Amino acid sequence: MAATARKNAIRVRRTGGEWILDIFKVIFLAIVVIITVYPFWNIFVVSINDATDAVRGGIYFWPRVFSIYSYKEILGRSTFQHSILVTLARTLIGTPLAVMATSMLAYPLSRKDLVGHKFWSLLFVFTMYFGGGQVPYYMVLKNLGLLDNFWVFIFPLIMNVYNMILIRSYIESMPSSLFEAVRIDGGNDLVIFFRIVLPLAKPILMTVALFVAINQWNSWFDAYLYTSSQNLKPMQSILVEILNQYQTGATTSQQMAQGKTGVTVTPDSIRMAATMVATIPIILVYPFIQKYFVKGIMIGAVNG
Repeated sequence: MAATARKNAIRVRRTGGEWILDIFKVIFLAIVVIITVYPFWNIFVVSINDATDAVRGGIYFWPRVFSIYSYKEILGRSTFQHSILVTLARTLIGTPLAVMATSMLAYPLSRKDLVGHKFWSLLFVFTMYFGGGQVPYYMVLKNLGLLDNFWVFIFPLIMNVYNMILIRSYIESMPSSLFEAVRIDGGNDLVIFFRIVLPLAKPILMTVALFVAINQWNSWFDAYLYTSSQNLKPMQSILVEILNQYQTGATTSQQMAQGKTGVTVTPDSIRMAATMVATIPIILVYPFIQKYFVKGIMIGAVNG
């Protein structure tokens, strides 16, 4: 009991400087939360507010006239519904393929006994700073038969040098004794990679998977350059087309007709709704891999 009382007494004894520091931390973190969270919340509030009413302004924390017509205008289009399937397909197929291909390259480059280890490492790093340009890249894709092909969204993005360096640095941080023990037991590099490296590298693999998934989910410019078929347009491309239509006044007559029935959309309301549609799925996925993301980034940064 006496020991417990002493511990409690020690905990109670806080200096004035410590209290000031704690108050400063709380205030600082509250400001950071407001700066980072409030703009996103305001976009959401405006997106579910009546577009005509939102033009008056003054919407900060809660919608004044609730309306989801902007979402209906976007989600109700058949082209947009099909584009969601294209985006889901390229994300669900491209992400695991990219993670596996990148990790299979990172493992041999992490081994110091690889013949020409420095040469191969410099060769891949070289591609991060120098490229052939857009026209030669387009011609390569054309000769490979990838234009107007779904796989143009997969193969060109299957390997990223920066992600490879992250995974390689993580593998290099693993104890070499683990690999030596497997070799003593008769295991080869395939056994080491699949039974040792992949399970232990889960944090950095999940981190890279998040990078690749976000890139695939948000990509639209590759569809603009390499596809002409409407059936291959991903969600972001359709959203860009919708935004351009409303911003250029291409749908003025449609807006006027909707205004006569008491339902109106504006470029701002469509922009806000499109932002939420494109962002919410990724936000919903992040909490499930947050613990892997933080650990993977920290270790990759320290060893990189």
